[in-house]
Amino acid sequence: MPATLAWRAALAVAVLGLAACASPTHRAPVEDRTSVGQPRSPLPAPGAAPASAAGASTSTAAETAPPRLPAGAENAGKPGYYTVKPGDTLIRVGLENGQNWRDIARWNGLTQPNVIEVGQVLRVVPPQADANGVVARPVAPSGRVESRPLDSAAPRPETPSAGASTPAASAPTATPPVARDGDDDLNWLWPAAGPVLTGFDEVKSKGLAIGGKAGDPVLAAADGRVVYAGAGLRGYGNLVIVKHNATYLTAYAHNQTLLVKEDQAVRRGQKIAEMGSSDAERVQLHFEIRRQGKPVDPARLLPSR
Repeated sequence: MPATLAWRAALAVAVLGLAACASPTHRAPVEDRTSVGQPRSPLPAPGAAPASAAGASTSTAAETAPPRLPAGAENAGKPGYYTVKPGDTLIRVGLENGQNWRDIARWNGLTQPNVIEVGQVLRVVPPQADANGVVARPVAPSGRVESRPLDSAAPRPETPSAGASTPAASAPTATPPVARDGDDDLNWLWPAAGPVLTGFDEVKSKGLAIGGKAGDPVLAAADGRVVYAGAGLRGYGNLVIVKHNATYLTAYAHNQTLLVKEDQAVRRGQKIAEMGSSDAERVQLHFEIRRQGKPVDPARLLPSR
């Protein structure tokens, strides 16, 4: 009897096991391995590209987009324009090109003159003049355009004879500006009475170092107008820049005290500063003469002592 009961029990267990395997309504649970607190990523909408593909597309578009060009880049290399270099300020650009930095700011529509970027191309001649200092006049009734140098007369061009062919207009060449008549006729004066400590050198010294004592007078070397007075140009200390005409300007550096302001007219021999040692190792006046922005040897223009 006990054997019969055991046999019946084993048979019942086997039957129940087969029934469970054959049932279609019970499936093994799926384990969710999503991190606790991290939301599941939503399924993409029908027809939408997978996230990885969209990211790759955005990256490709960013790589193929053209880089942003600095302001005025289309004028790079043209006469009358200057490309900003590392370390440049508008004051230095004006000094290097013989212009008032405020004029350069106005010609280029700069609302923030202290913010210029490397590679930016700036106009450094007046808008009405080309790089040769020539102003275009209105069209004459005959249909010809007459060009004349600034503030000076120029001979009228000859009228071509009948039957002569008129050459086609050629593109302007990148020639340096030319001095106006009379600009070189300046009555120069030594700006300080001390000895020359360092002579002119195109590489090491762009002017003369003149010795003296702190507080010695610094004089304007010729008539002109102050285009800068301040300490915003590294290496020059307290600096005065005087523009004498369209061709020449002078710079007076390392002063102890400045006695003039920007846009002030000064006369030859007028005291414009007191000698000092600002941004220098000793008391001295660093004096530069620049012709169209290029340093020239002051000793060749100043009178003999």
